[in-house]
Amino acid sequence: MKMIPPQPFTYRAGKRAVLLLHGFTGNTADVRKLGRYLHEKGYTCHAPLYTGHGGAAEELLELSPENWWRDAEEGYRRLIAEGHTQIAVAGVSLGGVFALRLGVEYPVGGVVSMCAPIEGKSAEELFERIVGYAKQYKRFEGKTTDTVQTEVEALESFPREQLSVLQNLISETGKQLKYIEAPVAVMQGGLDQQLYLDSATVIYETVPNPRKSYKVYPESGHILTLGAEQAEVFEDVYRFLEALTWGESE
Repeated sequence: MKMIPPQPFTYRAGKRAVLLLHGFTGNTADVRKLGRYLHEKGYTCHAPLYTGHGGAAEELLELSPENWWRDAEEGYRRLIAEGHTQIAVAGVSLGGVFALRLGVEYPVGGVVSMCAPIEGKSAEELFERIVGYAKQYKRFEGKTTDTVQTEVEALESFPREQLSVLQNLISETGKQLKYIEAPVAVMQGGLDQQLYLDSATVIYETVPNPRKSYKVYPESGHILTLGAEQAEVFEDVYRFLEALTWGESE
């Protein structure tokens, strides 16, 4: 079976645009359904695919997270170049971190942070995430159990310096939350790990704009956009976007 790699997507509609950002080891499929939903509601939606994502896990250990941050920035700039002056940002996990960082560094109409960490996981935990992704990807490639095991074990020899860079990027973003001027919606899966639950509380308490919200979805895990309460999540994102003061009339 031929593998079809994930791709970035753009759904064009009105002036108001939403930049959708996926997580670490994820891809644009994590936010595609949300993009289609918002597109039907009249929003232009664009989702970049981070460099090295959607391919072999080995690439993720060789790339700097700054590559992925630049991909997020480029997504924002693409919408600006296409004439959008009304841009909100929504992201899942690392995409949520990038959404918050964009809120710090760029003028945005609003930020939706879904299951974003603000304290970086340990390098070992991040490596285990890559191992899990590698196993899944290699099985999907049709490799035998023995081959998968051999190749996954070989990952142990790869340098992990970039995982420390990722930790620092997450932690530094957490320290800058007080500079976000836009409204922020903090959304969190109740079945997620405690690190993310704790992070959601801190994000909500730290961002200064009084037009902020915080909601836990008790039946959902880490990828809210694909979880059991997906319909409610989508509706809440839409309601948040509709309540924003976008700065200019349609």
